[in-house]
Amino acid sequence: MSVFETEDHQHLRETVRAYAASEIAPRVARMESSQAVDVETSTSIARQGWIGVTIPREYGGMGAGHLAKTIVIEELARVSGAMGAMVQASQLGTAKMLHFGTEEQKRRWLPPIATGECLPTIAVTEPGSGGNVLDMEATAHREGDEWVLNGRKVYVGNSHIGHVHGIVVRTGPKAKRSRSLTAFLVEHDRPGLRLVPYEPCLGLHGFSFGDLILEDVRVPTANMIGGEGDGLDVAYSSSVLYGRPNLTAVALGIHQALLDETIAFAKQRHRRGAPLTKLSTIEQRIGQIQQRVMTSRTLAYQAVHMLDHGLPCDDELVVAKQYGVESLWESALAAMKIHAAAALRRDRPIERLVRDAFHIDAPAGTGDIQLHRLAESALDTSKGQWSRRFAHSTALHPPSKPSTTTQEDAA
Repeated sequence: MSVFETEDHQHLRETVRAYAASEIAPRVARMESSQAVDVETSTSIARQGWIGVTIPREYGGMGAGHLAKTIVIEELARVSGAMGAMVQASQLGTAKMLHFGTEEQKRRWLPPIATGECLPTIAVTEPGSGGNVLDMEATAHREGDEWVLNGRKVYVGNSHIGHVHGIVVRTGPKAKRSRSLTAFLVEHDRPGLRLVPYEPCLGLHGFSFGDLILEDVRVPTANMIGGEGDGLDVAYSSSVLYGRPNLTAVALGIHQALLDETIAFAKQRHRRGAPLTKLSTIEQRIGQIQQRVMTSRTLAYQAVHMLDHGLPCDDELVVAKQYGVESLWESALAAMKIHAAAALRRDRPIERLVRDAFHIDAPAGTGDIQLHRLAESALDTSKGQWSRRFAHSTALHPPSKPSTTTQEDAA
């Protein structure tokens, strides 16, 4: 148990680990062979209540904070990166409501999310806009008491199992920059909302990661989340305060699984009458993987511990994701070298884990974007901390009244 964990955290870890071993592990082979979206397993996980881990108790959630969320995602990803990704994407979809939802929106949506009856998503990225969402082309215009949405969103986590999509579109001219975007809650069965047929990706088989097409989708003004022009803040605050730590947790779970599988393989495989662990080169590589896992976990837990205490921690969240992903890739290469040709066979978990590892970098900002944000902080050219503005909404121990400084392009 780390210095950041309590007995409640440890109990939660044991509960999730036992569930993952008994309910998810037997389904992994099926997910890999079918490569289809696993609705059944996703629904089962959601019904455990873990999507609501950061949702306050007054809305039916666990109210347990970001470290608890990290532990849930990590333990699920340790068994199935796909199901860890499913939970992280749902949590990301929840963030916008916690940060910007009206009391009416929270009371409508958060209780069913907390019980697993509703899976939320967030849809921001487009074919021509990734890290800089200000380049997006999807639009909405107002007609009376409704807004009419048109455009295409790509790489939407939980696209094919989500019940309500948080979609950010352009409602003003690009010249207005950050005030030109607005976010809307769009139910999955709204006329004009269409899912592109799902195509399996390199890894994370079982997880849906697809595209949405909006063709004259009408939503009432009550479905606007935040005010008109708050879309950039909705997108970036969700990405920074939920997306980055969530993906860090997925990477950490995969990383631990890589270590576990590599140790088991090295102990089982013998050369000249002795296990591979007796070879100094193998021993050193395992030691390096262990070092990376421990460092990644410390960085991840420190960052979300600060978030739980309402402390400014944007840089810590960036470092945790950037190091967590980069070190995972280094360990994946080392694990493949230890497994040698056996790493290429699909009957071993290492092949799946390596493929899954390559899915974690791009969402919530690639490694290059993370380093760019760190440079801005070091050079004192950043525009403030999202954690200073919004951490109080989920903090277990908020230190003081949050700042309300407006930010632009802060992610």
